[in-house]
Order: sequence, then C-alpha cells, then structure tokens
Amino acid sequence: MKLQGTKHKLLLSFIAFIFALALHSQKAQAQIIGTLQADIPFQFHVGTTELPAGRYSIQVLDDSDLTMMKISSADGSKSALFGVVAAEVNSNPDKSELTFNKYGDTYFLATLFEEGNPDGSEVVQSRNEKNMAKNASGSQEHVAALRQGQPGM
Repeated sequence: MKLQGTKHKLLLSFIAFIFALALHSQKAQAQIIGTLQADIPFQFHVGTTELPAGRYSIQVLDDSDLTMMKISSADGSKSALFGVVAAEVNSNPDKSELTFNKYGDTYFLATLFEEGNPDGSEVVQSRNEKNMAKNASGSQEHVAALRQGQPGM
C-alpha cells in the first residue's frame, strides 16, 4: 500500500514539474528573440562598458537561457556582453524601443521591448549605475529600435 502512495506522489510531482516547465518556456519565448537594431545618439554604458554614439545591433546569446545579451556596433569595432532579466509592461508597446536611465549626462541601457510584445528584457544594473542612482535624480530616454531586416534601418 505504501509503494502505491509513493508512485502516486511521484506521478503528481512529475506532472507539476512538466506544468512548471511549460509555463517557464512560454515566458522565456516571450522575451527579446532575434536581433534589434538602433541608432543611439549619445554615449552610453552597458554594464561596465562605455560605448560611443552610433548604430548598434543587440541580440540574445545562444545557450544563455535568455539571460545574456550582446550589443555590437555596426562596424563590429565595439561590443559588450550584459546580463538581463525578464521585464513586463502593462500593455503591448506600439513600437520597439530601448530605454536608457540618465543621471546627469551619463546614460545606461535599461530595458528592451519589441513592438506588440509586453514581455521584454531589463538590463542588470552595474555597481556604477547603482551608485549614480543613489546620488543623483534620474530620468529616462527612449530610442526607437527595429528588428533586423525591418524597413527603416
């Protein structure tokens, strides 16, 4: 009798695991997938890297479970890796865009969202940004982005 109860518990645990995995997969699929392109008109920071103004491509790294992204300048001379977590807005964005936190004249990449998808990516704040946020009031700047291959870039 005890063996049958154990089998039942294992079966229920397995079903719960499959259900949780399915939910996790759906959430992961909803984040930024593919490559976004943007013309960023100011110098900015991504993690601990400072990048000049210019055209950039941003993509999720393969095999990173959607937690690491790479930003690269159009000519390939500058790039940075950075960590991200899932982010969500209340309604579907009407355009793809990058959001930057601004402290004084210093910009930090903060979020990435694609048109029509309320699930995006939030950049993990660097120690430098956390310190600036404590010591200065901030604002936000929005920069339009397009999925690679879309007209307009």
